[in-house]
Parts: sequence; structure tokens; C-alpha cells
Amino acid sequence: MSEQISMFSGRAPQPLPARLRPRTIDEVVGQQHLLGEGKVLRRIIEQDMVSSMIFWGPPGVGKTTLAGVIASQTRAKFINFSAVTSGIRDIRKVMQEADSNRIFGGKTIVFVDEIHRFNKAQQDAFLPFVEKGSIILIGATTENPSFEVNGALLSRCKVFVLRALEEDDLMQLLQRAMKSPDGFGEQKVEISDDVLRMIAVFANGDARVALSTLEMAVLNGEVEGEVTRVTKETVEQCTSRKSLLYDKDGEEHYNLISALHKSMRNSDPDAAIYWLARMLEAGEDPLYIARRLVRFASEDVGLADPRAMEMAVAAFQACHQIGMPECSVNLTQVVVYLSMAPKSNALYTAYNHAREDAMNQMSEPVPLHIRNAVTGLMKDIGYGKGYQYAHDTEEKLTPMSCLPESLADREYYHPTEQGVEQRIKERLKQIKDWKEQNRK
Repeated sequence: MSEQISMFSGRAPQPLPARLRPRTIDEVVGQQHLLGEGKVLRRIIEQDMVSSMIFWGPPGVGKTTLAGVIASQTRAKFINFSAVTSGIRDIRKVMQEADSNRIFGGKTIVFVDEIHRFNKAQQDAFLPFVEKGSIILIGATTENPSFEVNGALLSRCKVFVLRALEEDDLMQLLQRAMKSPDGFGEQKVEISDDVLRMIAVFANGDARVALSTLEMAVLNGEVEGEVTRVTKETVEQCTSRKSLLYDKDGEEHYNLISALHKSMRNSDPDAAIYWLARMLEAGEDPLYIARRLVRFASEDVGLADPRAMEMAVAAFQACHQIGMPECSVNLTQVVVYLSMAPKSNALYTAYNHAREDAMNQMSEPVPLHIRNAVTGLMKDIGYGKGYQYAHDTEEKLTPMSCLPESLADREYYHPTEQGVEQRIKERLKQIKDWKEQNRK
């Protein structure tokens, strides 16, 4: 339910992320695609036209913060509701309070963190109150709401996609923390921009992690009189991570992913594992690596081993669900599998050759016989005329050409003899020979 106050809460200072939580739109860092001048969410908030919505994005990007800013700027009662600790009875109690508030002209914003953790019955409990306007529901989720939120509830909410914070966004936030009286502005702390950027890189788009790391680094800094000095070594100790030669936006980023890719292509699992470890231990987003593995599975393995794509996609899902450091072994498994798989770039070259023709033949019409005649007029002018339905034949094949006439002889896919693709090559030859014979 709403946040409970501990009997000891007044005695301990709040953590830095809580002290620096923005109170206005202008204090929010990042999300300029939603909050920039003239952007949709900013207009909705400024014009006090807020309706139920869902914020979807990774941790630490400002979902809870935005909900609080909306409540503050729209003068609504704000109830912070946890999907982890609340049941249907708690929901109904809050809804009754919201109903009473509405009678007196008040608005109630109910913020539900991790709304994807609610089951269907719990989500359904919100529905009638959202429909009659008793509450403005703001849900936050790190999971795709299309799969995790009931369709009936989702259809009544506008979904806003929040992005991971950029490194410059985090730098702005950290510099603000050093100057603000709510942060370390009233203390004598020496910390260079290089060290702040090191923290920003480590945080990997998460504002909460960035501020918490900064706070830990300051608390563990070298104290000389009234001055606290925070060095690169201090941050390394606090994060248990050595600062490797790595810049996620610079040349070394591309050098390392290139090294990983080429080691797998050369069937060298030991080198591939090393480059994978270099990237992960330097703070690379595991989802970035997983996306590259999915690409590699088609570009360099392809149909020589169709399971490669399944393995790579499974690793991506594992990284999304469990994150680091646990997902490192999932990535290692797929890196080794891809390294040892038979290699074929036939799909990659096929698409590139077809793309070249497609770009140069954009005006080439679709042959009439493979157009779909969805109206009588289309049928009258020849759409679908001469189409041959493969399932009506014993061979499940017809000699009909499906390419534009000017490209009728083009061949884009040239399967190799690697792995499973050897069988595909034999099958494709049989098909082409049969079509050639039956055209004659």
C-alpha cells in the first residue's frame, strides 16, 4: 500500500536518490522525447489533462519520479501502491478513499509500481474505478505491458515508453548532486569530471544506481581535514569493478564487439569468451551483446544450423529476465555454441543482393497472377488470373514464376554445404530442376 512511516524514519537521513528526487518537470533528467518543449507528456501535465497511463521502461529511468511530479503539478492526492505487498483488500480500501475524495472535487492519482506483478484479479479490481474516473491510474513496469497488463485495463491507459538515461544525462544528474544543498553542495568534496563519468558509465542508464554509487564513493573517500577526496580507485573499490580500457560510445566499444564477432566467425571459442568477459566486466549492457549474437546467428551461421537463432533469442530473453551478473553464463553458452556451429553467410549475401535489385527496381509492379483479388473489380482486370495453387498438386509445386518479369532469372540464395544447409542445397536444386523441366 502507500508508504508506511517507520518510528525511526526521522532519525536517519534519506538516501541521495530520495533527497534529489525532482519536484518539477524541468528538474527531470532525460526523457526529452516525452518531456521536451511541446512534447506530448509535457503538454498533458502542463494543461492538467492527465488520464490513466502506464510508464514502461528499464529500472532507474524516472517512472516513480514522473508520477510524483504529475501529482504535484496537477494538485492531486498521490497514493504510492506496491504490487509486491498489496492485495485486493488493500486495493478496495484505497478505491473507497478515492471515491470519497472525488465527491469533494479532489483528484486521486494511484501509482502502482511493478504493475506487471499483479495477477488478473488484482488488475481487474482497478478497472471500474478507472472507468468512472474515481482514480487516475499510473502504472510502472519494466515488462512489455502488451503481455503483462490485462487488455481491458491496458485499453484505458496511454502507454509511454521511457528510455534508459544517456551518459550525458547521468553526468548532469551527478553534477547537480555535487552542487545541490540536498546533495553534497554544502560539503567540501573533490571529485573530477572523469571520475563522475566513470560512475555514469557504471550506472548503465540507471539514475538510482548512479546516485547511490556517488553517495557510497563520497562516504568512502579520502578525508583530509575538512575535504573529502574521491578518486578513481575509490569508485573501483565501491563498485568492485576495475576500470578497463572501455568507452561504450567510443572506438574501443566497436573494437571489442568486432573482436567478439570475428572470434566466433573464426570458430575460436576461447578468444570469444575472453572478449565477452572484457565487455561485460567493463560495464557493457548484456542486452546489447545479446542483440549482436542474435544478428550473428543469422548473418554468420544462418541455415547451416537453424538452432543458432533459437539459442541466441533464448539468451536475449535470459539477459532481459535475470540481468547481470547471472546472465553472463547464458551469454557464454551461446558464444561457445555460435563459435562451434557450422558457418554460412548465404542469408546475409542473399539479402544484400536482393536489396540492391529492390532499390533499383522500386517501380517494378507485382505480377498480376500473384496479386490478391479482394474485390470484383480487381478480379475483372486480371488480379490473380493464372495463379497456380501449390497445394492442389501432388508435388506441392508449380512452375509459376513469382518474380517480376525483368528479374525472372535472378537467384539470390546460394546455400553452402555447411551443416544442415547442405540438405537445403540439395532440396533447392531438386525444386529448381523440377520447375525448369515442367516449364518446358
